[in-house]
Amino acid sequence: MLIDDLKESLKSLDPDIETIKKFWDNSGLEQEYQKLHTLVHQETFWQNPDRTALSQRFEHIKEQRESYNKIIKDYTELNELISLFAQDEEEIKRIEPEVLSFVRTAKKFKILLLLSGPDDQSNCFLSINAGAGGTESQDWAEILLRMYTRFCEIQKFSAQLVDYQAGEGAGIKSATLYINGKKAYGFLKSEHGVHRLVRISPFDANKRRHTSFASVTIIPEYKEAEEIAIDPKDLRVDTYRSGGAGGQHVNKTESAVRITHLPTNIVVQCQNERSQIQNREIAMKMLKVKLLQKQKDEAKKQQEAKYEKKSIEWGSQIRSYVLHPYKMVKDHRTEYESPQPDLVLDGNLMGFIESYLIHQ
Repeated sequence: MLIDDLKESLKSLDPDIETIKKFWDNSGLEQEYQKLHTLVHQETFWQNPDRTALSQRFEHIKEQRESYNKIIKDYTELNELISLFAQDEEEIKRIEPEVLSFVRTAKKFKILLLLSGPDDQSNCFLSINAGAGGTESQDWAEILLRMYTRFCEIQKFSAQLVDYQAGEGAGIKSATLYINGKKAYGFLKSEHGVHRLVRISPFDANKRRHTSFASVTIIPEYKEAEEIAIDPKDLRVDTYRSGGAGGQHVNKTESAVRITHLPTNIVVQCQNERSQIQNREIAMKMLKVKLLQKQKDEAKKQQEAKYEKKSIEWGSQIRSYVLHPYKMVKDHRTEYESPQPDLVLDGNLMGFIESYLIHQ
């Protein structure tokens, strides 16, 4: 019956509503709203040198607060309406579109609320590097590249391939995507780490089971990185011919650019564009965000830089993809699992992303 379906739809939202409530209670946003509300309504507020930034922050939190209160209010009222009109089929039919719309709104709000970190709004660079193991790991790295490309297509993000190093025989040694989209970094930050694949090798004539590793690095495109000044004397710039599988990235001229920052030994490269000038501009953008990330890590005096590559081996993986002897994808940080690796490898990552954001 329709009423049972609507009850089930709202009941399925219970964990989402609980997550929204817990996040709001623990975020300090209500306290910050009250503090800013008092501040911006003071008669002397116009004299505050930070009034523009404070006003923008206040309006942002105010909008979040209004959405939060509406979600909680609508959730309660819709449950009450369904109970009230349980015997009135016509009224239940009238309520149905409202319930279905609310379910979509609540789920979307939960994600947007969880993506409220200082860098979550940013675009990002996503780099994939094959681990030890030659062809096996290089093929795995290429599978991951396809997975993230598909995820970006699903989310309507723009994913620009800025670097591509083909593997020897199959797969890739490394690749870098520049991902542009609303909250791109917020969605993808959960993917940072080492990914492990267990399968029957397509490259082994004896059909033995192999384990492969690849690392994924996510760095936000910090706006303040544009202000970083780099002494040209600190740079070594090399140019070379682009190269890639199937001739897709081949260029007859030396348009690809590799830049080494000598004081830090940070290396970036770009070969996607046909113009050496364009490749250099993108490479410099990558270098600046990496330098800023290094500064942030050092400022926090972290024992291990937050975005430094982990050892691509056993014990450091964040997620395992098992295709044999059973099918399972498991995130080792959140314990979230999916028994459908084919869907996951086709870009269906939202379950893992949501569980990570809630875990955090």
